[in-house]
Amino acid sequence: MLTATMACCSNLTMIDRTKWFFHPAAIFVFSIVALAASLVLYIYWYIEVSSGLKAVIYKFNLDSREIFAPQTWLVILVLSILVGIILAGTFIIFVFYQKSIQLYRMQRNFINNFTHELKTPVTSLNLYLETFLRHELSREDQIKYLRFMIQDVKRLADNTNRILNLARIESKSFSGEFVLSDLVDVVERFCTDNAHLFPGCDIKIHNSSGRSFFYGINPSLFEMLVMNLLKNAVAYNRSDVPRVDIDFTQQGRKLHISFKDNGIGIDRRHLKKIFKKFYQVGRSDNMTARGSGIGLYLVESIARIHKGAVIAGGGGAGGGSTFTLILPLKRQLQSKEARHEPSR
Repeated sequence: MLTATMACCSNLTMIDRTKWFFHPAAIFVFSIVALAASLVLYIYWYIEVSSGLKAVIYKFNLDSREIFAPQTWLVILVLSILVGIILAGTFIIFVFYQKSIQLYRMQRNFINNFTHELKTPVTSLNLYLETFLRHELSREDQIKYLRFMIQDVKRLADNTNRILNLARIESKSFSGEFVLSDLVDVVERFCTDNAHLFPGCDIKIHNSSGRSFFYGINPSLFEMLVMNLLKNAVAYNRSDVPRVDIDFTQQGRKLHISFKDNGIGIDRRHLKKIFKKFYQVGRSDNMTARGSGIGLYLVESIARIHKGAVIAGGGGAGGGSTFTLILPLKRQLQSKEARHEPSR
């Protein structure tokens, strides 16, 4: 029995050792090496045969034009180009395959995390409802538990809305037209009307130029962008008083709207990846990633819909984060803004 078990373990070990041979990366490398080797061997064979034929020609004083076709080197050149195209195509397929695998893993992580995000408030709501059924609670306790339940309901609604918004944006089925609006006024009104969503957060808007910046926006999408940036600043913050400074500056023909917070920051190696769909950054000090991984993807998508871009920066881990929305200011909009300035 022991001998059979040891033999089985030995076979499993050998199988594990040979798994690397069937890995897509190993197969890709072997295919490239085989193709390149075949080309090299063909050229080497041709050179050797040509040398032998030349020796025969010189020995028997033959006409070389009757043996060597003038298009031979052209054929070799074309063959080399075709092999290069095959190599490039194989490499592109391999890269696409690797990206597909990475996207699959990110989607799987998203499903796991999002399932947890949905299950936690549902479990909490069920617990509170059972408490109401089984126990006589004072009015003070009832109000306390009801507030907890409202928070869980808002959390569920927020997660559901993110998925719905993602589907709307990717299918380009968002409603509403683009309206010429003063962005400073839009952001100020949004922060005032939704202050209850960011309790204890100090949000300040800075516009040193004092000018109005008109731009064509889809109001619902633009508010979604601002909402995600502010929620991100509050969620990833350890300060006693979370702070967000929103700064409007014009640089040439570009409008920069910066959202700078005093949160935990982002490690520089993640700055170019955080806008990818389902991408999540593991928090420092052994803290796991939070959220669904689609908030910043929505921000980047909405920026592109508005013909703009968004970039991330900051002081690294622990140094806060800065997200900057960059929008092109057209000449006619700038002249319209100038006409709104009071005469001096």
